[in-house]
Amino acid sequence: MDPLHAEALATFDVLFAEAARAGEPDPTAMVVATAGIDARPSARMVLLKAHDARGFVFYTHLDGRKGRELQENPRAALLFHWPRVRQGVQVRIEGEVALVDDAEADAYFASRPRGSQVGAWASLQSEPLASPEEFAQRLADTEAEFDGREVPRPPRWGGLRVRPERIEFWYGAQFRLHERWLYSCDPTDAWSKRMLFP
Repeated sequence: MDPLHAEALATFDVLFAEAARAGEPDPTAMVVATAGIDARPSARMVLLKAHDARGFVFYTHLDGRKGRELQENPRAALLFHWPRVRQGVQVRIEGEVALVDDAEADAYFASRPRGSQVGAWASLQSEPLASPEEFAQRLADTEAEFDGREVPRPPRWGGLRVRPERIEFWYGAQFRLHERWLYSCDPTDAWSKRMLFP
């Protein structure tokens, strides 16, 4: 691994641990921004479920809006904001997106609470919903379908891994004189590091 890539990942780990110790409500919460082939941006909060040298992983319905957009245009931007760390920290990550393999997705799905597993089957993510009662009925029907047995992972539900090409660490400071460090890789996977104006 390129030493600067390793340095960026180690810095993320340090800050992630600081966020947990600082009492951030959920250090895993991150914005994921996508755009489909129409180039219209869309952003929403998701939860980071794994990260390592291969990238940053979250899970979703692949037929929902973000799943469709990431299949049309497999690039994403992630944003973590930890206001309780130091004087406020943001981590910005941009890169290509790929599906995690079935074994990894199956293992994660099996670790979820049963209610979340049932919900993944019952929800037609991002599709119109006539009433809360309709969803409640879908939940009840799904629970009955899997009564007495394990809930398997839905075929169109999976994990997406963002392989970083840019990682920026933004450290808040008084008078908005923030400190910003950008790690980025070129097409040969060689990483560089530079400071940015606030």
